[in-house]
Amino acid sequence: MNIINLTSQVQSVVNNESSSMTQNFSWLHRGVAEIFPQPHDDDHETESLEKRLVNANRPLRVKLGIDPTGADIHLGHSIPVRKLRAFQDAGHTAVLIIGDFTARIGDPTGKSHVRCQLTEGDVAQNAQTYLDQVRPILDFDTPGSLEVRYNSEWLSRLDLGKVLQLLSTMTVGQMLAKEGFAERYKKENPIFLHEFLYPLMQAYDSVATEADVELGGTDQKFNIAVGRDLQRHFGLKPQFGLLLPILIGTDGVRKMSKSLNNYVGLSEHPSQKYQKIQAVPDNLLSQYFELLTDLPLDSLPENPRARQEFLAWEIVRQYHGEVAATEAKEAAKSGGKEGTLLEFSLAAIVQFPVKLAFILGATGLCKSTAEGKRKIQEGGVRLDGEKVTDADTTFAAPGDLYFKVLQVGKKNFVRLVE
Repeated sequence: MNIINLTSQVQSVVNNESSSMTQNFSWLHRGVAEIFPQPHDDDHETESLEKRLVNANRPLRVKLGIDPTGADIHLGHSIPVRKLRAFQDAGHTAVLIIGDFTARIGDPTGKSHVRCQLTEGDVAQNAQTYLDQVRPILDFDTPGSLEVRYNSEWLSRLDLGKVLQLLSTMTVGQMLAKEGFAERYKKENPIFLHEFLYPLMQAYDSVATEADVELGGTDQKFNIAVGRDLQRHFGLKPQFGLLLPILIGTDGVRKMSKSLNNYVGLSEHPSQKYQKIQAVPDNLLSQYFELLTDLPLDSLPENPRARQEFLAWEIVRQYHGEVAATEAKEAAKSGGKEGTLLEFSLAAIVQFPVKLAFILGATGLCKSTAEGKRKIQEGGVRLDGEKVTDADTTFAAPGDLYFKVLQVGKKNFVRLVE
């Protein structure tokens, strides 16, 4: 299959569809799980989102909040960012909120225990890496197309009186109806009072930015609905909520998550990214094409293997360009029939704890432990996509490293196995 020729053919279809974006809403509904409220909902709503888009005499303000609680974003996180870009392309204003204040608490959604509170320095560092990683997706250049806001701008200035006003808009019963809280309360796991503030604070972001639409995963409906309530409380027109599916990870079973080692990071090397994606199970290909690309779904290869390769090539192209995508494809072919990463068995390292610099020498990624230390200090070493800068980084047990990818420079990497 000639991927570049196929891409040219598919892209011509994409361009034709893009030219008529303002005349239909296929871009709006693609990959969407739910838009709420609908006119028939018992919510005093008399118009649909489509009607508001048609009748608006100004660009709508479309909010997406991301809390920089970690250093990396994976493909699952990119889905609402891609929808935000679709709104930009349709002429609306993307409001990307970096939750530098809310990240200090952390969203309790889906968590069975309280999250560790981050320092202001941790959040600031993570926020910059988030922006770097979403830059290939969003339009940062067109005037008026994007606002990047930090919610510390307004949340850090709330006095106790304002906080009490926010708290008075919800009852304890309403808060405990939130799925994660209800589960923890039932199991008698502690729920701390500061966690109750999270939904209200992120909802206040919608008030501060006067959002018309808020994007989020299907697990964010409660938080987005609280935003609607707060906007109504402060005399604003309530926002629409647009919910997007949670991406299943490369294992084909559980949601994509770094802790489950079934993720594809946006910052990963093109070859590493390509090789992970081309191994995505057949049953996930349609979802991945729909949620992670703009390609017409009726113009894709029929052969499953060809679809896997085309998906991997297209996603690498989005973030790194055609040349890098083609190089990654060739590297996968030369790496073996299935394009797997080279592997290094940690059983070869007899004694733990062990320094990462030693592992670099043992794997052959570096000529010696000394060179490994130097590479780390120079910023040329990544572990599972995260840069390692401490030359004394040590691991207590091999289980801490199983199935992680160790990378030196742009082209040299191995997967660490048992």
